[in-house]
Amino acid sequence: MDFKRKLLIAALPLAFCISNAAWADVKIKFAEVHPKGYPPVVAEENMGKKLQEQSNGDISFKMFAGGVLGSEKEVVEQVQSGAVQMTRVSLGIVGPVVPDVNVFNLPFIFRDHAHMRKIIDGEIGQEILDKITNSNFNMVALAWMDGGTRNLYTKKPVRDIADLKGMKIRVQGNPLFIDTVNAMGGNGIAMATGEIFSALQTGVIDGAENNPPTMLEHNHYQNAKFYTLTEHLILPEPVVMAKTTWEKLTPEQQALVKKLAVEAQAEERVLWDKKSADSEAKLKAGGVEFIALSADQKKAFYDATAPVRAKYGAPYADLIKRIEAVN
Repeated sequence: MDFKRKLLIAALPLAFCISNAAWADVKIKFAEVHPKGYPPVVAEENMGKKLQEQSNGDISFKMFAGGVLGSEKEVVEQVQSGAVQMTRVSLGIVGPVVPDVNVFNLPFIFRDHAHMRKIIDGEIGQEILDKITNSNFNMVALAWMDGGTRNLYTKKPVRDIADLKGMKIRVQGNPLFIDTVNAMGGNGIAMATGEIFSALQTGVIDGAENNPPTMLEHNHYQNAKFYTLTEHLILPEPVVMAKTTWEKLTPEQQALVKKLAVEAQAEERVLWDKKSADSEAKLKAGGVEFIALSADQKKAFYDATAPVRAKYGAPYADLIKRIEAVN
């Protein structure tokens, strides 16, 4: 055997180690504000397990649930800097950087939950993910988590739009959401989630708006016994990865991450529907009355929020038409 061939054979194991090492040390920290056991968290953890297995351990994954790494806003900043590698993010935070996502925040933009899911599963959903990826947000958007349907819950019943008049309703601190409640006749009050329980108890607010699991888990039902099914907001939330991390992955690993994120999207949906149904049953057992609206009653809420859609939706008129056209 000649000297050159010996050198080549000797170098092969070393070369293999080097090429393997280049991809072996991708450590993913996934930050979540939701607690362990919550549908998105469970689906994301399962995605992480599959990622470790199917990458043969080249990618490691650790979930930090329950807000231990900070608020959503703080986590987003950590992902942008690369200190955290993945998270699920509310569109309210993405909106200032990627305005097109604001279309999903418009009141009654989706006819119902099934319509929203059809949109995020189709080409419009992928387009919005691509817009996030191609923006200055410094993240790659991979898939959608279902954030549920937001409805009104109040201390006095809202059986008709007139009943909401003058009620102080807590909303997320986003002008669009405040304007939505105001347009429906209420008085939108921006407030942190942690303040809602005592604000309901002391009468600072008359109600709030969210999905059944949130109402249950934060014990808001102890002071608000009426849940009106307005379905005014149905909010999907993207799962994102830091661009710096994404660029460290091989094309094969990138394809694997994307595939498993889409699988997590489907898994979370099943978990969400079960959680929502279980929460509704527990709320009813806890004395909460669920108020269904007739088509005419719901149309009154829809019509009242038309100025909000006109004000915030003007730049996305074509996109709105495409969303409305999806059956």
